[in-house]
Amino acid sequence: MNDVNRAVASRARRRAAQRSDGYSLVEILITLAVASTVVAMALPTTMNALRNYRLSAAVSAATGPISAARYQAIMHAYPYNITFNSTNATYQVASEQPPATSFTNLPGGALPLSGAGDVTINQTTTLQFNANGTVSATTGTMSFTISNGILTKEISVTGVGDVSVVDVPVVPVN
Repeated sequence: MNDVNRAVASRARRRAAQRSDGYSLVEILITLAVASTVVAMALPTTMNALRNYRLSAAVSAATGPISAARYQAIMHAYPYNITFNSTNATYQVASEQPPATSFTNLPGGALPLSGAGDVTINQTTTLQFNANGTVSATTGTMSFTISNGILTKEISVTGVGDVSVVDVPVVPVN
């Protein structure tokens, strides 16, 4: 009986050893195919989400300084302006501190709205903020668009400094 028990135990150990040899090539290939399919489906969605995030960040990077420049003009009681450059998607704030008769750029230089090539501005625009809180466009118009190539948002500023952002509808190409 002892020999039978040893034979059964030996056979059980061999089967366990055979099962723990690892994964077969077919199992590995199926796993890689499934993982590749999931990544291929998720990548475009992830890229679009990143583009939309960068567009939202660029819009915030534009609207915040607009409001801040207006408040600075009111608080300091002298004009400020902000220029949005369509060539390199940057903005620059300047002030006309008395007794100056022209605007001087604030320290820090031109600031990017987003990473290089992430967004574009449709036109160069300069908004001038007066000490009484009014706003006028000295270059361009009181509204401009920021686009990421897929979505476009329009930023509009009223004569009293209210800033609004609206989505520009995508026009299908025939």
